[in-house]
Amino acid sequence: MMAACEMAFWAGVLWLGYVYLGYPALLWILGAFRVRREPPALGDDDLPIVSVLVSARNEQNDIGWKIAETLGWNYPAAKLEMIVASDASEDGTDEILQGVSDPRFRFLKLETRQGKNEALNRLATLARGDLLFFTDANSHIEPDCLRRMVRHFAGARVGCVTGSERTIRSDEVAMVTGTRAFLEYESLVNMLESRLGSVLVCDGSIFCMRRSLFSTLEPDLANDLELPLHVGAAGYEILFDPEAVSWEKATSVPREEFRRKKRICGQGSVGLWRMRRHVSGLRAWQFLSRKILRWLGVVPLALILLSSVALVRIPLYAIALALQLAFYGLALTGWRLATTRAEVNRLVTLPFYFMTVNVAAFAGVCAAIGGKRFSVWDSPTQSRGQKPDHRACASGTAAPGIPAPSTELRARKYPS
Repeated sequence: MMAACEMAFWAGVLWLGYVYLGYPALLWILGAFRVRREPPALGDDDLPIVSVLVSARNEQNDIGWKIAETLGWNYPAAKLEMIVASDASEDGTDEILQGVSDPRFRFLKLETRQGKNEALNRLATLARGDLLFFTDANSHIEPDCLRRMVRHFAGARVGCVTGSERTIRSDEVAMVTGTRAFLEYESLVNMLESRLGSVLVCDGSIFCMRRSLFSTLEPDLANDLELPLHVGAAGYEILFDPEAVSWEKATSVPREEFRRKKRICGQGSVGLWRMRRHVSGLRAWQFLSRKILRWLGVVPLALILLSSVALVRIPLYAIALALQLAFYGLALTGWRLATTRAEVNRLVTLPFYFMTVNVAAFAGVCAAIGGKRFSVWDSPTQSRGQKPDHRACASGTAAPGIPAPSTELRARKYPS
């Protein structure tokens, strides 16, 4: 009995250690033998045509500045277009979209709600660009990001490039601090995967791909997982540019973050199972290491805790149990502080966020196994909003150097 408990304890330790330390270390070792040259800077004449696609639902607080910001990017006007689909919006989103007069802008109105992926499918059929750029209605993107990302496509084998998400909020409440730390870690792993040309998934708020590689999206999968799966299966590289940044306002509400992580992991597990034939070799190992074992992170945590209780009479495991109780105590403290949105430091933030993410991931996998699907969902309203001291502007109001959307002329609109 004691031997089995000891095996369970060390299996849990090795599981977590491999996921969060071992996998990045192996990526570093593999990448040490790969030399990737800096992509060339491209002149205006060499830049490809890019179509920016946005699926929006009830985005009246954000869509105005998003359009103004995007059309103000540092990119040749003749080679940039933006197409927005309004997925049966019920607020003032459609009126804002109808008021945009820029010839580079087009607007697709969906009369009945069809979900993000179906909206993107429709937009992709209207796009004229060589590259498709995917972003969200509430994501701020720096003016030079598109140029940075496009230059990677000078390499013929590059099929997709993604950027880094960062949080706008400056207050150190538990959810925000935890989100920031998580994004920093994910960016590190993305950089290591990019050295191998095999970033697993993209950030849905900032990624660009060859139009020729676009595949019709399934309604209940995440587009930032499904499309990279297709690109990787086709033998193309997927890269990460850490200087291409998307800024979003992170939620400070634990329940919202839990639901978001649950949905993401639920969609991810369904997508990976459904598209398992597209995964092999290096990417199969990556998905096992970075996704599957992490989604099931509650299992090793339980193994370590229960085996420590069973072996508490042995000093080593008694110490391990004490450390775990302290960790869970900090996580509980972080949860209590998060519900009041009090400012905290990382001592309580990281245990709390770590547990939130792991429990949400496991719940998402269980929900997916139970038949739950996410073809449509509502984004949390608290996580939307403009970035302070940024080039972007409030709806209908111009940021410095960026023209505001006109309210006098109609946008070119395609019927649903």
